[in-house]
Amino acid sequence: MKEKLKKITRFLFKLMLWFLGLSIFSVIVFRFIPVPITPLMLIRCSEQLIDGKDLKLKKDWVSIEKIAPTLPLAVFCSEDQNFLNHNGIDFESIEKALKDNKKRKIKRGASTISQQTAKNLFLWPSRSYLRKGLEVYFTVLIEFFWSKERIMEVYLNIIEMGNGVYGAEAAAQEFFKKPASKLNKSESALIAAVLPNPRKFNAGKPSAYTKKRQAWVMRQMDLWGGKLELN
Repeated sequence: MKEKLKKITRFLFKLMLWFLGLSIFSVIVFRFIPVPITPLMLIRCSEQLIDGKDLKLKKDWVSIEKIAPTLPLAVFCSEDQNFLNHNGIDFESIEKALKDNKKRKIKRGASTISQQTAKNLFLWPSRSYLRKGLEVYFTVLIEFFWSKERIMEVYLNIIEMGNGVYGAEAAAQEFFKKPASKLNKSESALIAAVLPNPRKFNAGKPSAYTKKRQAWVMRQMDLWGGKLELN
């Protein structure tokens, strides 16, 4: 019995070392190269096939220099205004969300841009404690190995922005028939406005709620001076 426990312990220890090594290696690699595909993209494709729908996967990696500066500012204002100050986890926002959610029917989250990047790049969409724990782990890694500019660049290239649409370039082409470099303030705010639920809301056909949220994002952009300094 003791020998079996030793074997199991050694196996689990080796498994943990492999996981740590591969995860750190992956984070370092994606610090320098474009992300080809993510687990979420594969999951959405499988969902489309299971539902008998046409396969739709639109993505086109571009460097942050080829994305209009209004879009990073818009998602910063919409999703995480403490992005430049926290180390991946915004404990202040988490505490505030917990308090607010006691009074709200529709719960709001407190995931940072770094957490969303880690989740979309390495993990799957669920609300389990395991996934949340791994999300925190990968968030710590990318905050340690990447710059804020790189986190924003990856985020803007892999985030789901519509049904089968991922990243700034694909969203700009899909909804506005132009490259991401040509997005204006209004269009950037509209893309940011749908991010909380890009499968429900459509930047190309905005609802009254989406337009209201777009207007709020634009006001926040004005308050931040119209530009986000990531360097």
